[in-house]
This record gives sequence, structure tokens and C-alpha cells, in this order.
Amino acid sequence: MRKAPGKNRATSVKAKHHSNLTFRMNVLFFAIFILFSMLIFRLGYMQIVKGEDYVRVLERTEEVPVNTSVPRGRMYDRNGRILVDNQPENAITYTKMQSTTTEEMLDIAQKLAQLIEQPTNRVTLRDKQDFWILKNHDAAYAKVTEAEKKKIGAQENITTSETNAQIDKLVRERITHEEITQLTEADLEVLAIYREMVSGYNLSPQIIKSENVSADEFARVSERLSELPGVNTTTDWKRVKLSSLGILGRTTVPTKGIPKENLNYYLARDYSRNDRVGESYIEAQYEELLQGQKAVVKNITNKKGQVVDTVTTYEGEPGKDLVLTLDSELQAETEKIVEEELLKLKARSGSQLLDRAFLVMMNPNTGDVLSMTGKKIEKNPETGKNEVVDFSYGTFTTAYESGSAVKAATLLTGYQLGAITPNTVLGDEPIHLLNTPVKQSIFNHGGYISMDGLSALERSSNVYMFKTALLINGTPYSYKMPLRLKDDTFPKMRNSYAQFGLGVNTGIDLPNEFSGVQGPSGPTYGGKVLDLAIGQYDTYTPLQLAQYISTIANGGYRIQPHVVKEVREPSKDGQQLGQLVTEIGPTVLNQIDNTPEEIDYVKRGLRRVYTGSKGTARHEFANAPYTAAGKTGTAEVVYFGPLKEYYGTEALTLTHVGFAPYENPEIAYAVVIPWATTTRGHLTNNNVIARRSVDKYFELKAKYETEKVTESNVKQPILPAITKEKIGEDEQK
Repeated sequence: MRKAPGKNRATSVKAKHHSNLTFRMNVLFFAIFILFSMLIFRLGYMQIVKGEDYVRVLERTEEVPVNTSVPRGRMYDRNGRILVDNQPENAITYTKMQSTTTEEMLDIAQKLAQLIEQPTNRVTLRDKQDFWILKNHDAAYAKVTEAEKKKIGAQENITTSETNAQIDKLVRERITHEEITQLTEADLEVLAIYREMVSGYNLSPQIIKSENVSADEFARVSERLSELPGVNTTTDWKRVKLSSLGILGRTTVPTKGIPKENLNYYLARDYSRNDRVGESYIEAQYEELLQGQKAVVKNITNKKGQVVDTVTTYEGEPGKDLVLTLDSELQAETEKIVEEELLKLKARSGSQLLDRAFLVMMNPNTGDVLSMTGKKIEKNPETGKNEVVDFSYGTFTTAYESGSAVKAATLLTGYQLGAITPNTVLGDEPIHLLNTPVKQSIFNHGGYISMDGLSALERSSNVYMFKTALLINGTPYSYKMPLRLKDDTFPKMRNSYAQFGLGVNTGIDLPNEFSGVQGPSGPTYGGKVLDLAIGQYDTYTPLQLAQYISTIANGGYRIQPHVVKEVREPSKDGQQLGQLVTEIGPTVLNQIDNTPEEIDYVKRGLRRVYTGSKGTARHEFANAPYTAAGKTGTAEVVYFGPLKEYYGTEALTLTHVGFAPYENPEIAYAVVIPWATTTRGHLTNNNVIARRSVDKYFELKAKYETEKVTESNVKQPILPAITKEKIGEDEQK
């Protein structure tokens, strides 16, 4: 009997299905086994082989370096007198943790507001708007509709942060004045504290208040530190100047911190946003030395970002001290002299343009700047009265026509270029050039006077210098001659002047030096080359004039002037200057292309300016108890100063350069009084400033020898400032 075929086929299908299911399960279990084996192997590899490496990485991410403030380096004068110091003051800081919430910070700010008085004058409208949003979050963002939010988010290629920024902007724009005025004085004080708290980085102390922290405030906060996570009481260092001398520079205050234009530069060098930094002149030029090395600590945090321990890894050290080349007593005396003579001139008629005067005194052999004096008359905006203020930085940032003071450079230029020699005799006479107004010396309006270079300097002959310039041009003077200027005459003369430091940067170790202004040159400016020869065309700074006369005084070497003499470690006992780190010696920039005989000849002529029977400074220097030499100058100028309503007015600028002692110069000096008068009266205040200042130098030299005041680079005692004047960093201009 045959079996039913349908039943056998069903059994066979079921068997095959069961067999496939078993195979698949086996494959699945095997795959799971392999995956678990790989996972176990990987975990073992990470734990056993790489475990220590990952532990080190974890430790690295949990240790965060934190910078703390240290005192800036002090500044002293060449004799060890303190000029810039640091004054300790109480400070309250806040350190934000990585896990700190906005609500926690606001709570701390509210508690601090109960303990201290925080000024609210720095709170801005933007601060108030943000604070109002913080306190009224729902009401604030309800000012922007959902439709507006969707429209902003639908913009092409807009990021989430850009979307939020646009929404925030709309919210702030729609906060009304009435809503802002709802903030009470207590709210504003909390806000003033809160804005300082959020302005810093995580784990970096941020100064909340360091100015005028009272002893009571300091004590109240100190007693409740356990209730104020992140808050600390510490010591900050306030910069104090013991001199009004502007070239000392100024620093920013913590409330200002790093200037925005330099923010990235300083942040890349581990500065904090609210650090004091040098903002001008010496403070800025030597910032890296003065700032010092901050202490560095590591905050050990747990997984929640909470600090569980603090370890100091570097104690830090104060900034390096600077010993300046300046003599603070000489500086004070020359400031007094310049101010007195400036006011005397200002009291005369025709002085409506006069507002400044300068004196620079330096050692011609080393480049040490001994005195850098500038005084300026300004109207006090509060009182409306004129007052004299420091303008020392004007000695190297402003330039003027110097007149006959440059005639020594003109003679030496003539010698360099082979146009004349020390034996050349030229006639002083009115110069008549074709289609040019007559040009002449002040003392000779019609005759012919033969003179050599010595007489030309003694009597300040314009014509001798005019004829020298014509010979440099290769066109000896003849009556009514046309002056065809060669292309290289101006460059040759200016290049020679530059050897002395005229018309080029002196190299002073201060920022923003000005090189002066050169007038137009070329074949059509023939008459101007004559003006250049007597200092009435290009402009020079008072410091350039001092470097120029120093170059002649020391025998032909242009020395780079500098205001920092030494770099020292901080004092250990407050009695002696710290250990010498660097001594800044003389730097020779170039040597002029003149023979010693030519230089000595010109120096003899400069000596006759002081002692000759017709010397232009004989009246002031002939009876001096020391030997000296120099050159006076009076430049006829057209005014283009700060008073625009007087532009184009003719005026006289007074100058004077010199050196002493004549045989072995110790000092070289330059005086400049721009726009001294609009009249033709004979003025000698430039000579008087020079004589009084040189007298004071030798007087102080004798005093120092008697009192045994020295300039030792080994053991130098710290001396008190010459005045009790103290200028806080918030008072500096």
C-alpha cells in the first residue's frame, strides 16, 4: 500500500527548518562569544597595558595652572633714589570653578554686596540689560515670538550660536527704559560685583575690589570665606610714582586691565585680563622685565570640577628693578629752571604762540641721559587757568627748526665733501641770487667781512654757511647768479647730517620716537638748500640736537642715548639694590667722516662762541668757572602748532647746544624753545637755561663728592626720593 506523499514532504520541510534555525543560533552565539572576547581583550589591554598612560592623562586634565599677581619691578635713578615703587593694598578676589553655575555666582555676589561697598560707576547699559535678563529670564525671552525665533533659525548657513546671538540682541533691544530703572541701587551693587566675577577665566583669580578696600571690609570678608566659595582676601600691589616725570610711563589699573589692542599678545604670554601692564614709555618699553614671574599653583579637581587641593609648583618672583641713567636731583633742578624761563618768556609781549620749552642733558661718551626735561603750558579745563605740566616725552616725539645751532654740522659736512677746509676763508656779505630775496647774516646787512670757520661759528655767519652749501652744490657764489641745484646736493647734505643724528632716530630706548620732518627737495628748491645749511628747513628733536653735539664733543662717535643704565634683581633687604643682572654700556652707532683735526677745529670755533669777543653766548658763559663750548640758534619759522587759528604766523624758535668741560667733556646739552616770540626782540632765555643747567650739574657733582654719593654697580644703597610727592596709578595721566 502506498504512503500519502503530502505528509512526508511536510516532515522534511520541518526538519530542514529546524536544522537552519539551529545553525543560525550557533552562528549568533559564536559571534556573541567573539564580540565578548574582543571586548574583554580590549578592556584588559586598556587596564593592563595602557592603564598608567590613561591615569597620567586623567591627572593632566585635572591639574590646572593658575597665575597670581606679584609686584612689578621698581625704578631708581642713577644714584639709587627711588622713582617708582609698589604700594601694597588689600584686595578681594574671586576664582570661578569649572562647575560653578550662574545661580551660584549670583548668590555669592549678593552675599558680598552685604559685606563690601562696590562702586557702580563702571556698570554699563549692556551690563544692566544682561542683568535684567538674568533676573527676569522668562519675561525677557517672551519679548521674542516663536515666529521670530523660527524665522531667525531658518536663515541659510546660520549656526546655533549665531541664532542665539540674534535672539539675545532682539531681547536687549526690547527691554524698556522703565524696566531697566526697576534695578535698585542694591541690584546695581550686586551687578558691579557680578560683572567682575564673570570677566575672568575658570580657576583664575579675578580681582573684585582692590582700590580703597577698608580694613573693616577686608576683615568681614575674611571671617566669612567659608560661606563664599571661590572668594579670597589677598594683597595687591598698587603702582606709585615718586616723580611727575612723564617718560617713566604709566601702567593700566586692574579695572582696565590689558588694553584691547594688545589683548591677544599678552594673553598668549600667560597674562590675565585684569593684569597691570606698561602702557607708555619706560613702563611699556621694559614691560617684560618689570612684570616679573607670577606664582603658579595647580588646583587639583575631582570629577565634578570641584577643587580638592592646591599645590604650588612655582613660587614666582617680583619683576626686575631698573636703575635709570637719570639723575633725579639734576632732573628736578632743570625742570625748575626750564619752567621759570618759560614763564618769563610767556609774560612778554608777542608770546601768544609760546607754550613749551625743552632741555636734554646727556653724557657724550656713554649715551647716559642725565636729564630729559620738557615743560608745557596748558589750560586747566576745570579752573580755566594756565598751568605748567610735564612734557618730557616731547624731547623725542616733537621736532622743530633749530636755526644756527646746526652750523657746526654744516662746516663738518663741507669738510667731508671736500667743498671747504678748515683754512677756507669766505666773505660774509648779502647774498643776491637771481629771482631770490636777499639772504644775509644778522650782523652784516651791507658790507664784506672776510672770515674763516672759527669766526663763522663765533659770530654765527649765515653767509659762510650759504657759500659752503653752494660749494657743495659745485656752484661758487657770484652776484645775481642763477642757482641750479644738482640732484644729489640735498641727499649729500642730509646724509652727512644724519651721521650726527640729525633727521634720523637716535635709537633711544623709548617708544614712539619721531625722526623729524624733511622739507621737499629737488632742482626747483635751490634756495631751500641754503636754509637747510642754517637749520631753517628740516626739523629736529631736542634729543637729536643733544646727540649731534655729543658726537662732536666726544671726537666723532655717534652714541646711542639710553635711559636705563642697569637691570637688577629685586632688593632683598630694602637697604641695598639687588644683584646686578645687566649693565647697559655705550653703543656706537657710527663714526662721522671727519678727521680728528677737523673736529678739533670746529670745537675751537664752538669754544669761541662762549669766550670770543663777538661770541653769541659770551654774555652768559664767558665768566663760567668751568670750560665749555657750544652754539646758539634762532630760527625764523612759520607756525604750525596746536593753535590752528594762528597757522602761518611768523615766529622765532630759540635753541642752544653745548658741552663741558671743553678739554674732557662730561656733559652735552640741547635747549629748544619753539615759537618763543612773534616779535624781533633779542631774546637769550635759551642761553640762560643752558648756563643755569650746566652750573647746576657741576654744583651737584661737587655736592655728591662731599656727601660720597656714588654710582656703584656692586653695592649701591637705596636712597629716598628727593620729594615726598606720590602719584598713584589712578592719578597718572
